[in-house]
Amino acid sequence: MLSIAISFFASFIVVFFIVKFSHKHGGVLDHDVSGVQKNHFHPVPRIGGLGIFIATLIGATVTYLQLPTVAEWIFTLILCGCFAFGCGLIEDLTKNVSPIRRLIFTMISAVVAYFSLKAGIFRVDITFIDGWLGYIWLSLPLTVLAVAGIANAINIIDGFNGLASVVSMFMMISLAYVAWQVGDSYVMIAALILVGAIGGFFVWNYPFGLIFLGDGGAYFTGFMLGELTVLLIARNPQVSAWYAVLLLIYPIFETLFSIYRRKFVRGVSPGLPDGVHLHSLIFKRLVRWTIGRRDAKALTRRNSLTSPYLWLISLLAVLPATLFWRHQLVLMICCLIFVVGYIWLYAKIVRFKSPRWMILRKKNKIL
Repeated sequence: MLSIAISFFASFIVVFFIVKFSHKHGGVLDHDVSGVQKNHFHPVPRIGGLGIFIATLIGATVTYLQLPTVAEWIFTLILCGCFAFGCGLIEDLTKNVSPIRRLIFTMISAVVAYFSLKAGIFRVDITFIDGWLGYIWLSLPLTVLAVAGIANAINIIDGFNGLASVVSMFMMISLAYVAWQVGDSYVMIAALILVGAIGGFFVWNYPFGLIFLGDGGAYFTGFMLGELTVLLIARNPQVSAWYAVLLLIYPIFETLFSIYRRKFVRGVSPGLPDGVHLHSLIFKRLVRWTIGRRDAKALTRRNSLTSPYLWLISLLAVLPATLFWRHQLVLMICCLIFVVGYIWLYAKIVRFKSPRWMILRKKNKIL
């Protein structure tokens, strides 16, 4: 538990200094407030991922003093993630790295982890498929696509203050719990270090949005989340592979549904920016008009009111995944229920028929 405390305070302090001194260096500020996915109203630093990355390294260093073998394993995983993190950080600083390049570098990170840590998808608990996953020509590309897809999915849901960070912490806590249940101290400690690192960032990100996760933070967090999930399943046969599917189903299905909606419904490239993700719709249809004033403080308040909706939705998958991590049939049924519920909710909000429990009463002043 010392590692999680150290990583929290390290992240808290590093992010504090980024927030404090970023306005003296305008290059780290996100001045674009007009994009389709932009929901902030003043320039904000978007290199919060740097604090998470540094804090994760510090947490691993502290772990080395007590458990050197575990720490070396975590250091190797962090080094594997440097390609994903570095490319994302460069995008945060330059705004000049295309999505495809970021995806390619995340794939490179996944390839390195596959060979250095044996972090591969070798089973999906479906008999006729598992027999083929012993072949590298199938397991390697499947692993690379899965890990890169999860990293990209975390980047997609990173649209409002606290959304991606809290969802990621929920999932990391679940991973730590299940790893503890099966005696996997490697995955457990790594997940807890990341909970602390993300938590230190969260304090400055929510609710006032003093700093953003950025592409570096989103890709690094998503990479670590994907890899720890893959490693937990690969190292522990008693954990159902469908635990991983249900645990990550919110960001995964958000991504898949967005690709389908853009490509086949709207007829546009899936790579274009999109302002009608579920979290964007909740903001536009349920939250935007809840506070009548139009000053920056009120607008930021509306931004922060969006994330709790998605925290709850993610918990509807994370909690059953955590409780039933070894019960494949239950996990599969829960996956189906989540997908049907997501589509139903999306359709209701699109048609201006949002469930009553989701509708907030309009306020004329800041609460």
